[in-house]
Amino acid sequence: MDSQRLVLFFVFTMSVFLLYESWQRDHQQSPAATAASASVTPTPTPGITQAQPAVGTVPAPSAALIPNPSAPPVAVAADRGQIIKVETDVYRAEISTSGGDLVRLELLKHGGTLDRTKNFLLFARSSEHVYMAQSGLIGSNLPNHQTAYAAQRTEYRLADAAADLEIRLEAVGGAKAAKIYRFHRNSYVIDVVHEVTNTGAAPVEAFAYFQLVRDSKLPDGDSAMVPTYTGAAVYTEKDKFQKVAFGDIEKGKVPYPKNGNDGWIGMLQHYFLSAWLPKQGAPREFYTRQIPQGLYAAGVIIPAGTLAAGASTTLAMPLYAGPQEQEKLAALAPGLDLAVDYGWLTVIAAPLFWVLQWIHGWTGNWGVAIIILTIFIKLAFYPLSEASYRSMAKMRIVAPKLQRLKDQYGNDRQRMQQAMMELYKTEKINPLGGCLPIVVQIPVFIALYWVLLGSVEMRQAPFALWIKDLSVADPFYILPILMGATMIIQTRLNPEPPDPVQAKIMKIMPVAFSIFFFFFPAGLVLYWLVNNVLSIAQQWHITRAMELATKQVKPKA
Repeated sequence: MDSQRLVLFFVFTMSVFLLYESWQRDHQQSPAATAASASVTPTPTPGITQAQPAVGTVPAPSAALIPNPSAPPVAVAADRGQIIKVETDVYRAEISTSGGDLVRLELLKHGGTLDRTKNFLLFARSSEHVYMAQSGLIGSNLPNHQTAYAAQRTEYRLADAAADLEIRLEAVGGAKAAKIYRFHRNSYVIDVVHEVTNTGAAPVEAFAYFQLVRDSKLPDGDSAMVPTYTGAAVYTEKDKFQKVAFGDIEKGKVPYPKNGNDGWIGMLQHYFLSAWLPKQGAPREFYTRQIPQGLYAAGVIIPAGTLAAGASTTLAMPLYAGPQEQEKLAALAPGLDLAVDYGWLTVIAAPLFWVLQWIHGWTGNWGVAIIILTIFIKLAFYPLSEASYRSMAKMRIVAPKLQRLKDQYGNDRQRMQQAMMELYKTEKINPLGGCLPIVVQIPVFIALYWVLLGSVEMRQAPFALWIKDLSVADPFYILPILMGATMIIQTRLNPEPPDPVQAKIMKIMPVAFSIFFFFFPAGLVLYWLVNNVLSIAQQWHITRAMELATKQVKPKA
């Protein structure tokens, strides 16, 4: 296999890789919409139209956490309640008095995907999209996410000098209970607290549940060419990070341990996540399930113990809802940073991101950081590249001899191959010498692809001039065209393949490769463009030096 064939192999590998990722996403998630209607027939509830999706059912704890579970209510909320508006330095939120659900969450420091003049909307409850956080208690006469609550005000705002903002909701009727939301300055962690008093005459075995409910709609901006994961995820120390796709939830697959004393559960989408973070060392039960009207729930149940008559208890659970910033996630809970999933090349991608972030720390520009990282990678592979280009330079020097062999043996490919091998042996040329750098760069390229695609730090990060967002494709296709031009130059620096069909393919490939890169993030194309420019400079220098050396040692006639 010569270097040209290996480049074709690289193109094939990348194509298969992207097709596999696209198939995997479609295979796991696209059945969600159809299966929802096929396997679950929603039952209309008075007060709710089909345009107003149901908000989930109360989970039932397993026997592992409660010996004799009583049947929890399964009816959906009959109304949408009054809306309480909350604003902090990072959020603009809405809480419904019906169940005390967190039904809307805007991230004030992140622009919208399709319209950057608007804030990014993480949670929503509408006829088009449902994604919310719910919580409640399980036990006789205890409040759940269908309970009516009341608040003192309908609008709350974090004061300029305040570090926290508390919204207290009191249960209306029934048990004496309250749900409290605590928002913190410059933090995407929201503390959800339940206070309850057993006003009955008999003891009550109590549990608290915290769940995320959403539909299977893909986030804005996702496409088949750049597939990303949207679905549930669970982490435990024993089984580590586990994705639970919507299709798996429909089939009842449970790839995660249901019970344990550590871990978290959440919902992931491109660049953002929400996750419940139970206290380490406390017992918990994880669950995922499909619920009516095409919705999916992922949550955790924790025991509250036995409440004696007149006794009170408080249960708190942190909710993270925000960007997938790796350093901050790692500090919040073990394994939470794994939500930024680099796939099977994490061992390469994670160090690449660390170096990229370090460079950005003193450049302040992610595009400049990518250029410097490319130079670092090129320096690391310099010895391999040098050997490769020396091999190709030798091939270029003996190209006339190869052409004579082709003319001599004509269509006798076997004889021509044997003669070529003899020539390589005589000239001390390794025909595979130009392949190794390309082979080594394939995993680095794919790893960097995932870094640029999955790191929220790259989202809407500008570079210069017309490149306003390194995480999306070049809007004017200038970088892919320039990259194609550099590939044409590289092709001319390489020896022309003796096979005419292969020679034609090598001439067409730069154009095809450029079109292929039209859909790639601009940051990735920038990396490949800079890498090509450096390769051209290195290859030209080595080829010129070897050609001059060959002329000097030519025997006199």
